[in-house]
Amino acid sequence: MRDVLDQMIAWGVPMSDETERRLRRYGELLAEWNERLNLTAIVETREMWIKHFLDSVAIAQVPAWRDVAKRGGRVIDIGSGAGIPGIPLAIGWRSVSFVLCDASRKRVQFVEHVIGDLGLSNVKALHARMEELGRQPGMRGSFDAAVARAVARSNVLLEYAAPMLRLGGRAFLYKGPSYLGEEEQDAVRAARLLGARPDGLTTYALMDDQGERVMAVFQQVEPCPKRFPRKPGTPSRQPL
Repeated sequence: MRDVLDQMIAWGVPMSDETERRLRRYGELLAEWNERLNLTAIVETREMWIKHFLDSVAIAQVPAWRDVAKRGGRVIDIGSGAGIPGIPLAIGWRSVSFVLCDASRKRVQFVEHVIGDLGLSNVKALHARMEELGRQPGMRGSFDAAVARAVARSNVLLEYAAPMLRLGGRAFLYKGPSYLGEEEQDAVRAARLLGARPDGLTTYALMDDQGERVMAVFQQVEPCPKRFPRKPGTPSRQPL
């Protein structure tokens, strides 16, 4: 995977022998547990490194992320699943603290095992729904950044993310090229209702022709209105 690691370095990912070791171990754990929990459809090692690991750390290209990392910010991974993108990010940026949230207890148990196995002291796994978490004291309005990959449409994601963000905080949405159209328009409209605004787009291509990607960034410029997030299930049934 030397060429994949080289691409990470070229994008600005902090890399060391320990970083590489942890990524390799994470891949082993994903493959091992996947047989029981069906965590991912991507099981071939190189494809996993490119589509999961490389794609996760592609955020290093975004200036707003570099600012979060420089300040050692607090980040929530929305719908983290098997720990993507949160675990690769936590491996790469040890000075940043992460909360990985998912509504599936089995997936959270896997992430907790990964955290212990890899010795990731900067990560906490949380079993919760975002609609409930967004109303909890100590959680609402306490994050410098939110990340989300392969979870929902952007207008839904922003209703999950905006209540969690401090003023000036940013949501980083990992998207495919189809985002550039109706979904982007829906996201901008939702952001306006949530006290956020668009803060740039970064497009990039994965190695081995594994696909084009878009990173959509939104910044929280006003406090998120207290009526958000709505009741569990409502954001996905009735998107903004």
